[in-house]
Parts: sequence; C-alpha cells; structure tokens
Amino acid sequence: MNKFGFTISKGRQIDYESNDRRIADYIFEKEPSFRLCIECGGCSATCTTSNFTVFSLRELNILIKRGENDQVRQNLKKCMLCGKCTLVCPRGVNTRNIVVLAKKAFQKSDEYAI
Repeated sequence: MNKFGFTISKGRQIDYESNDRRIADYIFEKEPSFRLCIECGGCSATCTTSNFTVFSLRELNILIKRGENDQVRQNLKKCMLCGKCTLVCPRGVNTRNIVVLAKKAFQKSDEYAI
C-alpha cells in the first residue's frame, strides 16, 4: 500500500475515568472558592512568573480539575506565590491558596506512596 505522507493522529479525547482526581478533590474540600473558577485567564495575565517562564495558572487550574497530575506537578514548582492572581480574580477565587494546597496534596500523596 502506498503511503502518502499522512498518519492517523492519536485521539484527543480526555479520559476522565483514568485520571487521578484525588488532588482536585482535596483542593475542592479545603478551598470551596476553587469551584467558582471560570478559567477566564485574569490570573495568568497578571502573573509575574508567566512573564519569564512558560507558566499559566489558568492552565494549571484546568489540569487540576481534569486530574492530569503529572503536568501539574511539573508546573507547580514555578509559582512564586506573589498573590497577584488572587487580587485580580473577578470571581474571588483564592488562587494562591489553591497552589499551596496543591503542593501539600502532592507532598501527602508522595508520603503515602513510599
């Protein structure tokens, strides 16, 4: 069979059942304002870290809610916890506390895994 330079792309569907949502559940329990986040991007627009690195708090929130924890763990270290994101949030989401809780949740999950 001839190959015409095309390949079948991998499916882009998100399999929510296979993702680990324990981090998101922990954050939802400790910070109820996380449910109010509409991913508007205001936090990312004012973020000091995103001006110098590839970091988006908006993307981080989406990944936490999806349960894609591997990417969250990599990006979480970049946040400087300056709090600008919390100041500009139109919904009053305590984004700084969400980052702190996510870090704690990952530490707890690492302790239980050992």
